[in-house]
Amino acid sequence: MDFSVAEKLSKRREVSNVVLDFSVRTATTHSPQFLGLQQGALVSIGGFETAGEGITIAFVDTGIDPTHPSFADDKSEHPFKFPAHFSGTCEVTPDFPSGSCNRKLVGARHFAASAITRGMFDSNEDYASPFDGDGHGTNTASIAAGNHGIPVVVAGYHFGNASGMAPRSQLLFTRHYTWDLEDLLQMLLQLLIRACTVLNQRVTAAQDRVDIICLSITPNMRPPGIATCFNPIDMPLLSAIKSGIFVVQAYGNTGPSSMSMSSFSPWIFTIGATSHDRLYTNSLSLGNNVTILGVGLAPSTSENTMYKLIHAHHALNDDTTIADDMYVGECQDASKFNKDLVQGNLLMCSYTMRFVLGLSSINKALETAMNLSAAGVVFPMNPSVNGFELNPIPMKIPGIIIPLATDSKILLEYYNSLIEKDGPDPEDSLPHEADILKPILVAPGSLIWAAWSSVVTDSDEFLGENFAMMSGTSMAAPHVAGLAALIKQKFPNFSPAAIGSSLSTMASLDDNSGKPIMAQRTYPSPDLNKSPATPFDMGSGFVNATAALNPGLFFDSSYDDYMSFLCGINGSASAVVDYTGQNCWIHNSTVYGSDLNLPSITIARLDQSRVVQRTVQNIAGNETYSVGWSSPYGVSVKVSPTRFSIANGERQVLSVIFNATGNSSTASYGRIGLFGNQGHIVNIPVSVIVKISL
Repeated sequence: MDFSVAEKLSKRREVSNVVLDFSVRTATTHSPQFLGLQQGALVSIGGFETAGEGITIAFVDTGIDPTHPSFADDKSEHPFKFPAHFSGTCEVTPDFPSGSCNRKLVGARHFAASAITRGMFDSNEDYASPFDGDGHGTNTASIAAGNHGIPVVVAGYHFGNASGMAPRSQLLFTRHYTWDLEDLLQMLLQLLIRACTVLNQRVTAAQDRVDIICLSITPNMRPPGIATCFNPIDMPLLSAIKSGIFVVQAYGNTGPSSMSMSSFSPWIFTIGATSHDRLYTNSLSLGNNVTILGVGLAPSTSENTMYKLIHAHHALNDDTTIADDMYVGECQDASKFNKDLVQGNLLMCSYTMRFVLGLSSINKALETAMNLSAAGVVFPMNPSVNGFELNPIPMKIPGIIIPLATDSKILLEYYNSLIEKDGPDPEDSLPHEADILKPILVAPGSLIWAAWSSVVTDSDEFLGENFAMMSGTSMAAPHVAGLAALIKQKFPNFSPAAIGSSLSTMASLDDNSGKPIMAQRTYPSPDLNKSPATPFDMGSGFVNATAALNPGLFFDSSYDDYMSFLCGINGSASAVVDYTGQNCWIHNSTVYGSDLNLPSITIARLDQSRVVQRTVQNIAGNETYSVGWSSPYGVSVKVSPTRFSIANGERQVLSVIFNATGNSSTASYGRIGLFGNQGHIVNIPVSVIVKISL
């Protein structure tokens, strides 16, 4: 859009607001067991047969495959009941015929008008319907609320049975197109309940009453403007909070670099991703007794048999040269190779950034290897791909991907030593001023098996399959959405903030072996690429589903609190009016991020001293708590009271005094713990960045 035109439009009386357009991007079988649901969280709510019952989760994603058994309504002896508070729409199109919705998938819509008008929609490759031609939406929906006990069979192998976190929850799906903000905004408006004024008093939301919204999408850039939270995604979601809807969003996959988040809006429950204890590893044993670990869901070569390695560059036919085809080392075309050189040997194919971008594929390389009668395939990693998460990919012949550039270098040096000629040589307003901790917590997001749309054509690895293994915060967010459904089921009167508090304060600080959670780094040395996670890596910690259903105390915040926070941002008054239709003079405009009643304390700039207060409310029985804390480096902390007794429903105010004891611009971390005599332990992470003392 011409910016001069945009400025003229913004001054017209009938135009509420004009904002810069941007695109958005899409940011399991074992997770329920890993999270201890069956022996823990589900015990108190009746097991998988009732987990999430009566709760509706809305997804904004790439669509859904309604034929997938994860979304059938006849897989249980316990019939689904149609939500009494729901009057949703199920669009009918040739791709999404009548009957696609049921008592499990209770509604589905799509919004593509803007994309079609702007010529960004390709009818040959996409669906003008809620149907999922990408796979991402089907995947995330099944993680949160897919049916329990669905067999996972991929490439003829059985990998167990899948279940969503809250398999009795029902689904509402709205399909977005990842390139278009306007269509996404229309979708968000439709998700909010009746009488929610959004952006303009004349624009009201649909009557669908949902309990949770899950977005496994993030902006492709940090929204511009006075503060990142003033954008057409976050602000409609504030209206969802006003309506009592809990909002979960993926943190994004641009880390592990610092400041990689897109927004710090405190009303959105932002999720980071972690690994878990399910690994699919295989190994390559070299002739010098060195073993290199890799990934790949593949059969092994014959036991106790050694095979010759041959790199693609050394197996070319007489008509092909590297100069003619610089990508020939990726093994995408069998006609470029001499079968006599490859047959019965292990073919080495370079795994480059083109595989990450989808320009080359593992399946094409496997097809090449099979056409050349190779004994197997080895994919050494090009250094340009180092740091990317690689999923184990089903392979029909022996194969391995070497995920670390350092290991790939060892392999290639060994290979070079065996041949005479040289072989291939592997080669916002500022969020740090927001006083808001993001991510809020982390959840499983690595190597997650979940449902897949079998018609997807842009993913050769899982073409025609009903399940796929994916990694990213897109997979972590629906884990938390499903667990939030369990909390909402047990505590139906909980506000969105109370749900978030229960998840946050009960999060685990250690991994399942009792050791500190480690965070991936971007240091050049592989020995330094992991170190203990800080609150800026993991928020409050790793989600603990069982403890979250028995939080003891919780922190609450309301829509008015968030409005006061927005009005406290310098120069925000006009933006608040543009997005909400409300004037800041009706709100307390002195609430800063650190003063919000969040289950964490973050101070971006501690100038000598500051007093921060938090209020907790008791959801359990009478209990006496003692207070302990560890201070961030360069800061002294004092909490009062240090001991208190609290009855069910009562509130207690905690005052926390921070004093800078030195000057530093390096973030440091501490923690406040509330220890109840009935076993409840409330965890409050503390982060202080800049410290200025006298």
